[in-house]
Amino acid sequence: MALSGCITHTRVIQLTGDIRVDGPMMITNGPPRDKVLWEYRTAAAAMCGGDYLYSKRLLDDALLAAGGVSTDHSAKLARSYFHPESAKTFIGEPYERVMAYYYRGILYWMDGEPDNARACFRSAAIQDADAENKEYAADYVLLDYLDGLASLKLGGDGSDAFKRAAAEARLAKPPAPDPKANVLFFLEFDPGPYKYASGQYRDELRFGVLSPPVQSAEIQVDAQNLDVAPYDDLFFQATTRGGRVMDHILGNKAVFKTSTDVAGTAAILGGVIAASQNNRTSQEVGLGLIAAGLISKIVSASTRPEADIRAWNNLPRYLSFTAMALTPGQHTARVEFRDAAGNVIPRFTKTVTLNIPPDGKDKVVFVSDQSLTPQTI
Repeated sequence: MALSGCITHTRVIQLTGDIRVDGPMMITNGPPRDKVLWEYRTAAAAMCGGDYLYSKRLLDDALLAAGGVSTDHSAKLARSYFHPESAKTFIGEPYERVMAYYYRGILYWMDGEPDNARACFRSAAIQDADAENKEYAADYVLLDYLDGLASLKLGGDGSDAFKRAAAEARLAKPPAPDPKANVLFFLEFDPGPYKYASGQYRDELRFGVLSPPVQSAEIQVDAQNLDVAPYDDLFFQATTRGGRVMDHILGNKAVFKTSTDVAGTAAILGGVIAASQNNRTSQEVGLGLIAAGLISKIVSASTRPEADIRAWNNLPRYLSFTAMALTPGQHTARVEFRDAAGNVIPRFTKTVTLNIPPDGKDKVVFVSDQSLTPQTI
């Protein structure tokens, strides 16, 4: 009865299934612990819709919040035995935080700031690495490749970053950088990883992925045709650290729940046996054991080991990049996405009108298989 007085009621918000509607509504009216999650999701949708200014605002706020919540009250609750992981403020798994910095880096480069873009790609790499214990290093191909390319554009030497990118390549190796290339294509495709819980107490965080319909892309501009292969796989990144497969298990809470449950059962059984004796002392001890066992069972039932399966659910699976040199003026780019057999998947084809400036600055083009089409950049 005392505990029932602590129950709080959460207002249920009806979602429409349209991130363009649900995102802004949940950012404003949803639980504060989920604000960063909805900012992530809405920023990705804004990228696909060409609303880059809105995406920048969302990512700036999300990254600021994600950098300062590790010791907040909700995180302390989640670390306790009696609150689920989902009670903590969402900042995302490493691959999700990487993508927030990756998108912000693209947007900085769009604004003609390759130095800030490079800083974002380096920050993204830190999210993927174990900076404290040095057990594993970041292994995204594009983060290092783009670090090197930005350095090259800024008049520096990006050779070390290019070497790291080549060494990390598993799917395909990015091409040698062309200093004269003034049009930079950031491509992404296929649905990204999803999260689910497994185990007796749903305490094991697992990742799944749908069968990928898209395996590659081709960009056609004027007389140039560029094949684009995937360089990074977010499913691989979600399930590994430093290339090693990871088991995501909240074992401490699961063990505590099991041990308290078993101890409670043993105490109750022992108490029943003792209480059944004709000896008064044995009966009193038995009743004490039963009471202790019941308390232990209540504690076990209150333990919340469930894994946090909140996810940035509109991320892509594959990331890619290519660059080309185009003369100032207007050009039309056609982006075709292809399946494993090399066949074009017509519903994903995008058309982008490019206005190349005469000042020599880079034109940055973001294209997802979920992007709106046509677009003018």
